[in-house]
Parts: sequence; C-alpha cells; structure tokens
Amino acid sequence: MMVIHSLIFLAAGCLLLSSCAPHIAASGPVTGEPRLEGELFVSFDGSKLPLRKWLPAGRTRVVVIALHGFNDYSNFINDAALYFRDRGIAVYAYDQRGFGEAPHRGKWAGREAMIRDLRTVIPLVRERHPGIPLYLLGESMGGAVIMTAEATGSPLPVDGVILSAPAVWSRRTMPFYQRWLLALAARTIPWATLTPEHLDIKPSDNREMLKKLSQDPLVIKKSRVDAIYGLANLMDGAYESADRYDHNTLLLYGARDEIIPPKPMRHVFRQRLNNTFSRPQRILVYPDGYHMLLRDLQAEVVWNDILAWMTAPAGRFPSVENGRAREVTGEEDIEPSLRFGPDK
Repeated sequence: MMVIHSLIFLAAGCLLLSSCAPHIAASGPVTGEPRLEGELFVSFDGSKLPLRKWLPAGRTRVVVIALHGFNDYSNFINDAALYFRDRGIAVYAYDQRGFGEAPHRGKWAGREAMIRDLRTVIPLVRERHPGIPLYLLGESMGGAVIMTAEATGSPLPVDGVILSAPAVWSRRTMPFYQRWLLALAARTIPWATLTPEHLDIKPSDNREMLKKLSQDPLVIKKSRVDAIYGLANLMDGAYESADRYDHNTLLLYGARDEIIPPKPMRHVFRQRLNNTFSRPQRILVYPDGYHMLLRDLQAEVVWNDILAWMTAPAGRFPSVENGRAREVTGEEDIEPSLRFGPDK
C-alpha cells in the first residue's frame, strides 16, 4: 500500500515513453470443479492458490476465511490464527492471485477474478464445516475485496465480515497530482517498479515484525505501476461500496494509520452509521493502532475484540472496557476517535 505514495516522485519525462496500457493477468475459463486440495485452493479456472489452515484440536466453534493485503500473502494472519485456534476458531487463508506463491506473482489479476476467488472458496470451506458460523476477515486490500464483492453481486453467504483498516483510499480523496501521475504512469511505464524505502511511513510499531517481513522472500518488495493502478481501482470500488451492502460488520481502524488516511475512513464511518441496515454495524478505533492492527505491539487487544464480537456480536468490547479503544456509534464520536491520526 505504501508504494502508492511513491508516485509523487515520478517525473513528467514519462510522457516521452511510448504509450502502453496497464497489464492484467487475466483468469482463465472455468475448468473442472473448484476444490480444497491439501495445501491448495483450486479456484474456478483451475488456478492453484496456496492455502494455509489453522485448525483447533478439539471442537470448532467458528470458522474464519482471512484475506491479506497488497504485496502480502496468507501468512499475514499466522499469529492471530494461532491465538484463535487455541480458542476453538478455525482459520483459512490463501495467497490471492499475483501475491505470495500464487500464479503471476507481482502482476495484478483484476478485482473481478479476486472477487470470484472469494465467492468460490466460501462454499468449499462451508462444506468442510457444516452448520458452523463462518466469518470473513480482510486486512487492507483484503478488506477492499470483501467490500467490493458485497456491493457488486448477491450478498456473500457468511455470518459476518471483519474489516481491518480496509483499503478505501479512493481517487476521490487523493490529491490531484497523485491521481494524474498514477494515470500517466499506468499508461506509459506500467512495467516499472517502485519501492517505499525512501518514504517516511510507519505501517506498525512492531519493528521486529517489520524486519521479518523485509526478509521474507514471499512478501513483494517492488510493486509494478500497473498493479498499483489496479489497487487504486479496487479502492475506488471499496470506497463507493460503503453504503451498498447490508451485512453484520466489524470495522477496525488505528488512529495512527499512515497508509489509509482519515479522510476516506470518515466517509466509510458515516456511510455505515447513517444508513439503515438490518444487521449491526460496529466500529472500533484504536488510539495507539497503526495500519497493521493485527500485528502491532498491541495486536492481542485487537484479537480479543474480534473474538468477543464473533461470539457475542452485540456485547461490549474488552478494549473499550479497559480504555484501549473507542467505539464509534454516531457522528459525535468520529472526530474525537481520529484525533491522533495524520490528516492527509
């Protein structure tokens, strides 16, 4: 996600390059039956997406399908999944197309294919755990995939969704020069790669975790411009979807998030709070939370809130009880909750 900010450093010299178009690693035709096969999720077109599972030794109370963020992969949920597993919650996570060890690493697969993968995997996991509540958990880009899927088709057949710092930084809330440079770069140098190394952005306060990510060969370090362009399209869709789906939702955000700015998140808060939904909308803001809420130093506080919500959706959150988070329930709560964040 951080590499989007790098576009402000692209020079107008891009105009001298021959015209190109963003490249999409298109999915193939429907082939065979989708299935979970060992450590693989074989999707609708036969694509083999690496699958990780954390399964309780005893009775399974709840099942979670977790979707990772941009340039990350399914292992992002490992620490949280171990915590959940020990409390009777099964967790499944797969490498989305273009990430981790999935096909076409580094190339953007298109939001339609990513959404179709999600819609394909849900019944497969349901079949493994019949009659057990099933939730989706999306971090950053993963949250945007869930939001866009909910708004562009039939409701997802799950019991609820957890959105951790969802990627909703729409073009409508970007400065004009970033929108212009992104469009220019995507059409002139779509193959070029960018890194966030020169940017003063802090995705988490967990330095040891960030060091491990920097050394993990499955985490993408250089992003193609056309992949960033595709991510922007997905974020546009997620931003616009904020008032279009009616699902039992838990939305989590860190007031110190330097990746997803407060401006688009305010919009999402208002859309979720000011529309009439048939199912509960719960929003938590963590004053000391960064973008990687599930891996911050206070990550266990967040895990415990998720656990509490899945087992008692209308109950009180432990973090609110002990002052580690603030629940946003109305317009009057939005600004006080975000007061620690940078207003970009």
